[in-house]
Amino acid sequence: MKALIFAAGLGTRLKPLTNNIPKALVTFRGKPLLQITIEKLKKYNIDTFVINVHHFSYKVKNFLVENNNFNANIILSDETDELLETGGGLFKAREYLKDDDFLIHNVDIISNIDILQMYNQHLKNNALATLAVQNRESNKKLYFNPANYLCKWKNEITAEERIARSCKYSFGFAFSGIHFVNPKIFDFMNYGKYSIIDTYLSVAQNQKISYFDHTGDFWRDMGKPESFIE
Repeated sequence: MKALIFAAGLGTRLKPLTNNIPKALVTFRGKPLLQITIEKLKKYNIDTFVINVHHFSYKVKNFLVENNNFNANIILSDETDELLETGGGLFKAREYLKDDDFLIHNVDIISNIDILQMYNQHLKNNALATLAVQNRESNKKLYFNPANYLCKWKNEITAEERIARSCKYSFGFAFSGIHFVNPKIFDFMNYGKYSIIDTYLSVAQNQKISYFDHTGDFWRDMGKPESFIE
């Protein structure tokens, strides 16, 4: 199985930690976030990693070489010239991910989510994408109906909504930055700088964008300084 690790972000929220290193190499409990992510996913027999890089990209490359790519097949999707966000970053890496369903994992997310259980649900639902979500506090939420279809995105503070599908009833979850995707997604994407959530919302009227509820699991967004406080 293949995984795309989003590691190209500027890590603005982590400054000054990211003044001289990329977010992917910020350490937690003695290990860089990128290493934590790779080692976790290898336990689920993921053997090929596509990693997008931008901020201090050469430092990520050197780190991987120094660690023998963690004995995995690693492909770098280089965005040094232009940071493409999650949607554009995924589309740029499409050549490496076009053969089978694959995992996307943000480098700054640490969790104990059961990747295999999520993968099996993704396949069972025959979904174009399956998003890991939790019932937790968040300013922005994705709403799904009882049939497991994405209905809308909502800013819980401003009440702004983006409707994806007409739903009589739906319930909101916070997105966890982990998703399984079928390569057919590339049929609905183009080159550019945009969020993958934009793509999910635009195709959800006619395609199944579903969710995997892992409420109760350990989950932490390491993109925030307070997350490093034990």
